[in-house]
Order: sequence, then structure tokens, then C-alpha cells
Amino acid sequence: MPHPLVHAHQIRQSFHRPGGQQLVVLDSLDLKIYSGEIVALLGKSGSGKSTLLRIIAGLVRPTEGQVLFMDQPVTKPMPGISMVFQSFALMPWLTVLQNVELGLESMGLDYKTRRERALQAIDMIGLDGFESAYPKELSGGMRQRVGFARALVVQPTLLLMDEPFSALDVLTAEALRKDLMTIWMSRDKSIPQAILFVTHNIEEAAEIADRILIFGSDPGYIKAELPVRDPFPRLSESYIKEIVDDVYFLMTTPLPHNKIHLLQEVDFNKIELSYRLPEAEPNELHALVNAIYQKSPDKAIDLPILADLVSINIDEFYSLTEAIQILHLAKISKGDITLTEVGKLFAQSKLQEAKKIFRELITKWVPIINHICDALSQHEKNRIKEEDIMKILEESLSEQEAERVFKVLISWGRYAELFAYDYESGYISLENPQ
Repeated sequence: MPHPLVHAHQIRQSFHRPGGQQLVVLDSLDLKIYSGEIVALLGKSGSGKSTLLRIIAGLVRPTEGQVLFMDQPVTKPMPGISMVFQSFALMPWLTVLQNVELGLESMGLDYKTRRERALQAIDMIGLDGFESAYPKELSGGMRQRVGFARALVVQPTLLLMDEPFSALDVLTAEALRKDLMTIWMSRDKSIPQAILFVTHNIEEAAEIADRILIFGSDPGYIKAELPVRDPFPRLSESYIKEIVDDVYFLMTTPLPHNKIHLLQEVDFNKIELSYRLPEAEPNELHALVNAIYQKSPDKAIDLPILADLVSINIDEFYSLTEAIQILHLAKISKGDITLTEVGKLFAQSKLQEAKKIFRELITKWVPIINHICDALSQHEKNRIKEEDIMKILEESLSEQEAERVFKVLISWGRYAELFAYDYESGYISLENPQ
């Protein structure tokens, strides 16, 4: 087994919120990066991916755990690690050449060496002729090229990239991505030995990564790992589609915390009482199920095709597809989604009938909903305190995650007309107490 270039061991990161509460961003996270590989981090917004990158870069110290870079503890920015940011981060008063040279000033190099290396990096990244230009004179794509040149000029061993192409238009991003891969494939001694990058673009990860890590959230952890064995350049569209389908499956499938998974089907017939319910509004669930029915009522539909069809935020898409599976409105297998019979019925139903179906499904498949209904019916005043449910959730969830799940429960219960909730008093009660 090769020795890792980077080893992040048992990383935990938390921040204090106003009032003294702790916000846990990363928990018990382990990650190894090896020489010669490009690794992609995919996950929902706010799951802690960028925080992890900053910890590895030495910009943030973890609350617990340790990062080793070439067997040395990372406690501050380290020689040999460079980072490319999403938002260019150029000095507007400096020229392209000066911005690139900036990365060399802390290395103690003489003027001549700095100038030669800066010009070499500018040439390598395709910025010849723009040395004297200021950032305001450049397009977004050209500014990001300056960011890449500044990161590469120090000849890093590890290159970290935080959504480096997301602020660019599609064509510009594609051109810059191809140029970066050309540099990587040159195997020049000055290029990084490994790249770790954060992205929301699944196709991008499938095209250039050797390994894709799927991030779970609340708090952040690596929930799945997908090796990509086809060498670069990947010319097979069918293979890329297969990888994309696999990623969609892993992103839309809830998996147990703190255990790295490979592709596998998940049994939704029994979920735990304190299950991390996804943020999915019932009306949006109904709309998505209806969209699936309109597109393909009886046959499977590719998840990437469905994502393009509905044109919603990708994080919201993941949450909705998870909720659909929990309620047995559809099944996901190998990157395809197929409506169940009750899903077809739900899709065709008008509001009141849809509410009735939803009510039956959440009481059947969501144990905590059943628990609330039983507790309400057994109480002489048909009401229970919010804190009673929070205690159950907090047995296995963090405080902030329990609060989020509680809001989902209330939303689902109200839509199904199962119970009411009074924010001021904190009481849950039957909608129509007898």
C-alpha cells in the first residue's frame, strides 16, 4: 500500500454560536490523498467541504484531530500546498505578473528567479501577452487563470481547489478545465503530485477525478467513495454516464454516518425513530413526483435527466429524491428512478386526495410521526411538548440537526393535517381534538 501524501485523521471542527451553543461542521472525518491522483469532493452546500480544504491547507486549525502532509503536522500554511479559490482573490492594484509573483515572495527567492518562474507559470496557463494587464481588464476566465498561475508558480506538491470553475460560464470553464488537465498530463516535475478539489458539478468530477468522495452533512463526513478506473482522457460517453449515474445514486441515497460505503441498495422499509429526515416540502414533493409521472409514468428515468428537467437547486433535488424513497413513492436503482403504484396515484391526485395519501404514507413509513400521533392520542389534553420530541432526536443527532429535523416533522404533520404546532407555547396538539 503506498504511503499517503496527506492524511487527515479523526477531524472534528466545531464553532461556537451566539448563546454558547456549538455548531459541529465536521465529525470523525478520515481522508487520505495519494501521489498521482485527482480526488473530487462532492456534497450538499454547507456540508463542510470547503472547511475541510482550509484545514488541509493550514488556514484553519481543527477542533480535534490532525492533518499530516508528507508526515509533517499541518498547523499553519505549509510550503508545498497551494490553493485556488472560487472567487479569484486577486489584488486589484497589481498586474497579472505581480499577482503571480506574489506567491513567491515568502519563499526568499531573488528577483531574477521570481520573474523567471512567474513568466513560466503565466506561459503555462495561457496568459502570455497579459503580463501588464490589471484584473479589472480581464474576463472572469482570465482572472481565474491568474489564480491558477499564482497557485502553480510555487510548484506545489498538493493543489487544493475550491469550486474553481463554478463562477465561470460553461464554455470558459470547459476550456480552463481542459488546459489544467493538459498541464497535469504533462507530468512535468513542477506540477503538483496530487489534486484535491471541491465541486458541485457531477459531470466535471466524472470527467477528471480518479476518485470521487461523497460528502454527507449535519455534520460533514465522507459517506461514500467511488473509484474511477478509466484513464484520462475519458472518451467513452457511456462510461462517464455510468459514473454520473452512480454518483447520483450515492448522493440521493441516505447511508449510515461514519462508515464509507460503495454502491449498494438501501432498505427503506424500516428507518430509525431519530432518522435524519431530509428538508423536503410536501408541495414540492408532489410537484416532483408529478414531473416524473409526466415524463415517464411507467418506465425508469435517468436521475441526471430528471435533474435537468425540473431545474431546481441540486441540494434540494437530493433532499426531495431521498424523501420520495422514504415514503415509497419511487425507487432508485443504479442512477434511475421509477415511480411505485402509490407514487403514480399521488402524482395524479388533486390537493385533498394528495394530502390523504401523504398522511397514510408518513404514518406508515416515518416512525417519529407515528410516535407523535400515539403520544397525542394518549394524552388527556391531546398535546405534547416540543422538548419531548427534541429529546428523542437529540439521542443520536446534534442539537442543530435535531432542530432541523423537528421543523421537517412539523411541516409534514401540518400538511397531512395530523397535528398542529404552536410556536409560542412549544406545544404540539391534535388538529381537531375530541
